[in-house]
Amino acid sequence: MISDMLELRLRSAGAQSLANYLLTEMRSGRMPVGVKLPGERELSERFATSRGSVRRVLAALRSAGWITQAVGSGTFVARPINAGLDNDGPSSDQTSPAELMEARLLIEPLMPALIVRHATRTDFARMHECLIKGEQAESIEDFERWDGELHQALAQATHNHFFLQVLALTNRVREQADWGRLKRNSLTPARRAEYERQHRSIVAALEDRDAEQARNALKAHLLQIQRNLFDPPAG
Repeated sequence: MISDMLELRLRSAGAQSLANYLLTEMRSGRMPVGVKLPGERELSERFATSRGSVRRVLAALRSAGWITQAVGSGTFVARPINAGLDNDGPSSDQTSPAELMEARLLIEPLMPALIVRHATRTDFARMHECLIKGEQAESIEDFERWDGELHQALAQATHNHFFLQVLALTNRVREQADWGRLKRNSLTPARRAEYERQHRSIVAALEDRDAEQARNALKAHLLQIQRNLFDPPAG
């Protein structure tokens, strides 16, 4: 059941037991939203499986929306993206790129106030890793990946699980074909360079603990993305 749902190929019985245990506990409500999961080492010992297998199980659960992970904070139970929705209800598959950008413009500029209050050295180190990897990316797909990783790093730096769940949904929408097509058609070398400059401005303001400057820089960045997505370059 879990191997089909999470598209896992778990070789060890311990990893299979861990996956089934966690999913059963979360589905039943015995592990409610917000509960912190045991650490990798404890899970590895309890289920007699390698820490690498534990990480693969957790990564699959995270991708499916069952958990969130924040560097320096731990792993927490989250409500799956489609929890509580019937077949006729909305889903990430029905969210258009235009709707996504409207929501991001409302929500993401709220993050800097929490980031400047709660971010750790580890959080900023992760942001810089994303900046560097994005600038070194040789393809649009790699650049888009590290762009998404940077925005997730910002959400993690709030140390607020609501924002982590919002970013999980955002990433689901970004994986859709429409988003990828728009990004490929709109991203010129000049626009990419501008995004990279904006990314560094956002992170610099956050490191200075200047919430207002960071909020303005983040909002300007999102507005630029919105304009570029729906105004592809001529020729």
